[in-house]
Amino acid sequence: MSEEITSTNFIQDFVKEDIKEGGQYEGKTVHTRFPPEPNGYMHIGHAKAICVDFGTAEKFGGICNLRMDDTNPTKEDVEYVDAIKEDIHWLGFDWDDRFFFASEYFDEMYGYAVELIKKGLAYVCQLSAEEMRANRGDLTTPATSPYRDRPIEESLDLFERMKNGEFEDGSMTLRAKIDLASGNFNMRDPVIYRINRISHHRTGNKWCIYPMYDFAHPIEDAIEGITHSLCTLEFEAHRPLYDWVINNISAPCKPRQIEFARLGINNTVMSKRRLRQLVEDGYVAGWDDPRMPTLCGLRRRGYTPASIRNFCERIGVTKVNSTVEYSFLENCLREDLNENAQRIMCVLRPVKLVITNYPEGQSESFEVENNPQRPEDGMRTITFSREVYIEADDFLEEKVKGYNRFYPGNEVRLKSAYIVKCTGCEKDEQGNVTTVFAEYDPETRGGDTPDGRKVRGTVHWVDAENCLDAEVRLYDNLFTDPEPDTGDKNFLDYINPDSLEILKGCKLERSAEGAQAPKSYQFMRLGYFCIDKDSTPDALIFNRSVSLKDGFKKK
Repeated sequence: MSEEITSTNFIQDFVKEDIKEGGQYEGKTVHTRFPPEPNGYMHIGHAKAICVDFGTAEKFGGICNLRMDDTNPTKEDVEYVDAIKEDIHWLGFDWDDRFFFASEYFDEMYGYAVELIKKGLAYVCQLSAEEMRANRGDLTTPATSPYRDRPIEESLDLFERMKNGEFEDGSMTLRAKIDLASGNFNMRDPVIYRINRISHHRTGNKWCIYPMYDFAHPIEDAIEGITHSLCTLEFEAHRPLYDWVINNISAPCKPRQIEFARLGINNTVMSKRRLRQLVEDGYVAGWDDPRMPTLCGLRRRGYTPASIRNFCERIGVTKVNSTVEYSFLENCLREDLNENAQRIMCVLRPVKLVITNYPEGQSESFEVENNPQRPEDGMRTITFSREVYIEADDFLEEKVKGYNRFYPGNEVRLKSAYIVKCTGCEKDEQGNVTTVFAEYDPETRGGDTPDGRKVRGTVHWVDAENCLDAEVRLYDNLFTDPEPDTGDKNFLDYINPDSLEILKGCKLERSAEGAQAPKSYQFMRLGYFCIDKDSTPDALIFNRSVSLKDGFKKK
């Protein structure tokens, strides 16, 4: 089967080589895993890892496990476990019955640690964390530990007593006995167990010692029968330790670790610790704030699974860390919504347009396409009367070069309705335009020009006699600096004060009545918007997902 598969990245090349005839996994099912730590919500960077882990398995007709890396009891939360599962399902992946917790293997991990001690490959060390750092050496000086040659029986006894809770936190560790002079500091007798008297969200107070990730991770993979352990690039220097653990215990299988570059996007932060700080300190409204790069935030903003998976596919899988422009992610969403979102008209900053020669009390309707890209989506009905709403930005008292919308004397096409000629405006005491006046040409129904005259400007509108009120939230980048979390920068200093603008009293086509989250629309000429989860039939709320390409900006 592998010979029929065309590889699209270096990971798939490796897998294809491994499962071919004579390869180390010949005849085996490709088996990957996604191992998130449940200490926060998944963000767009995790989406890439999800697509790599689950997508690689799909490519080769294999399977992928979902495993919660809950080896650190100080950080886990059941809320995050549920959110991770929801996000993965939303992206379109499933783990069937292969859902595990690393904590399920604590007994086996302890047994493998004892095995290493018995082989003379691990020992109990009584150096404090500070002493261990002071004795770690440098590139020309080996690390040291006065406990390295401790007798096996003594380490076995002390390790069991550590498990039984006889010693204080931080007083002892179990270290792998590898190479104190290694140029890879991860191999200088790393700590593989530490004492930590904190209740675990699944095992309670059964354990007061917990394995370190570098020790636990390869064991988890081996127990589950993983063939390919796909990790981000920061684990490349840890791979020798991964292999050392696998090769020195009686592991049921020997997974292969392969590293790939993690995803970086400008004008945001991708650290769960930073994201948690934004939430807990009130800089955003929650983990699902549409300005956040979390998957739940992107989902609330109107991003679709297809757009995110397409984005992850396009950026590719490489061994070189890089930063992707946020605009590229936005473009993937535009492409998806352009194909699939219903078109309607909405006026964000309404000004009334009175068509003075249109009969008072008269109303008519037009049938327009829901989506020109999808004729199968059918038609919708819009109404038209003497008074409609237009955008405040679509009127200027004096013409500006390049401006083809409403100004006195200019003809404008009202989208799908009529051509009208602007005749003037009315202002309030502060000089703000409150009403624009125009006359319509009844021969131009549908926006046509039977006499062939050219009308450059087309604007959207909403029937003032038959419309809905809505709140619309306009979002921008959360940070003003493209790299707010690099060097010695304090990322909080670069929070964009204009990242959210809330518009009240927007006017919307009646055809949006009854829409529920996460329904998406193209507000014609304005961008793509979706119903927010807090929206109600009596109080509609829309989030701008992404704008259309920039056009003329009012000066």
